[in-house]
Amino acid sequence: MLLLELLKPYRILLASQSPRRHQLMKTAGFHFETVNPGHEDEDFASNLPLDEVPVFLAQKKASYVPVQSEKDLIITADTVVILNNSILNKPANKQEAISMLQRLSNSTHRVVTGVCFKTLSHQHSFSDTTEVSFRQLSDEEIQYYVTHYHPYDKAGSYGAQDWIGLVGIHSINGSYFNVMGLPVEKLYVELEKFLLGMVK
Repeated sequence: MLLLELLKPYRILLASQSPRRHQLMKTAGFHFETVNPGHEDEDFASNLPLDEVPVFLAQKKASYVPVQSEKDLIITADTVVILNNSILNKPANKQEAISMLQRLSNSTHRVVTGVCFKTLSHQHSFSDTTEVSFRQLSDEEIQYYVTHYHPYDKAGSYGAQDWIGLVGIHSINGSYFNVMGLPVEKLYVELEKFLLGMVK
């Protein structure tokens, strides 16, 4: 059975304010409502392996969203950019955004997205990793991008779908949509397994 048919009895609640995640879910044919997790707590233990941080944060977001019936299906996600064993979060200001892009220039980093599904009685999480390589970016290009595109809501200070991604990314190893914030193909496959597993 097609996953979209399996989902018909469920009320999907996407706990994300990201317009990119909204658009990807819509394009993939999902019918959902958006809810605000209501908390901005993105703290995690300092000894937690960096690649496990996105799943931990996605699970934390899911814990803040109340499940009201057996047919409520919560979906949360969190994306981090990892460069040289450090996480690049969303920049707080213009200078921080410029600094992050200078670090990403002429280097390869990992984009890891954690996703959590939650119903009244079941929960499942997974992550996906993509390697992204930038060519050498000039200071003028970085300044232009930050000034005109204001990437303050994006981990690592860039969007792959933005100008800087179009002209600066020379290779991607893994899911492009994961870099945008949601590994749609893996989400589709994992969600199908999750729902079929609950039926058994």
